[in-house]
Amino acid sequence: MSSISRRANPWIAIGWNAWSLGLEAMAVIGLRTLKIAAGGAAGEAEAQRMVTEKVAAGLALQTMALSGDLGFTPEAAASRTLTHYRRKVRANRRRLSKP
Repeated sequence: MSSISRRANPWIAIGWNAWSLGLEAMAVIGLRTLKIAAGGAAGEAEAQRMVTEKVAAGLALQTMALSGDLGFTPEAAASRTLTHYRRKVRANRRRLSKP
């Protein structure tokens, strides 16, 4: 796909980013499932962390929306929302992948 078509239609890049986020999220879900299934203090802490992080990420996104930090077009809002969540998911993937 040429860069011209991506510039002409920003939704192509947004769709690609959403797909990539989905793949990373699946990896995090798998890693978290293993950790929680193992049980113990580490599994319990991971379950608690998961809920806390999801609430915090949602509240941060609401703050960004209310302050105008997501931009003023649907494309900007979608792109910045994906960027917000991809940072969180990527950090969790890296953390959970460590031995």
